[in-house]
Amino acid sequence: MLGMIRNSLFGSVETWPWQVLSTGGKEDVSYEERACEGGKFATVEVTDKPVDEALREAMPKIMKYVGGTNDKGVGMGMTVPVSFAVFPNEDGSLQKKLKVWFRIPNQFQGSPPAPSDESVKIEEREGITVYSTQFGGYAKEADYVAHATQLRTTLEGTPATYQGDVYYCAGYDPPMKPYGRRNEVWLVKA
Repeated sequence: MLGMIRNSLFGSVETWPWQVLSTGGKEDVSYEERACEGGKFATVEVTDKPVDEALREAMPKIMKYVGGTNDKGVGMGMTVPVSFAVFPNEDGSLQKKLKVWFRIPNQFQGSPPAPSDESVKIEEREGITVYSTQFGGYAKEADYVAHATQLRTTLEGTPATYQGDVYYCAGYDPPMKPYGRRNEVWLVKA
């Protein structure tokens, strides 16, 4: 765990591979269309809790796995962003469930360590194409909902089509980083 914290503060952090396909925007909202590489991910699913509370439960489990609480006892280092799927209701509010997705570092993609915590699963995911918008600060559920709404409004009148039943929220920074934080909302291209 200490190695994971040290790496996230002072070391290099591996970025989830993607390619920017196009950019756009209206008024104060800009976005990128990105093709994100697939691979193996450590996931934790939480239900029956609001998003912020569910994240407080799921993230320590992912961080412990990454930090060495696995069958090999190996700290793997960080990849960014850590993303989580949320499921909007028709009114834009979020259902009480989420799924955290942590892309396993390239060095361990071929044979990831098995999690010691049975709530952490290893899943293979195909690549996805997303429409992404970025914002700063310590993001909470209301921030993600607001930025998802802004991105949807920005994409109106464009040829962009996206899934309405799920979107991803992403964070790049450890909790102890006070300034220059990077968060994103990703609408998945349909």
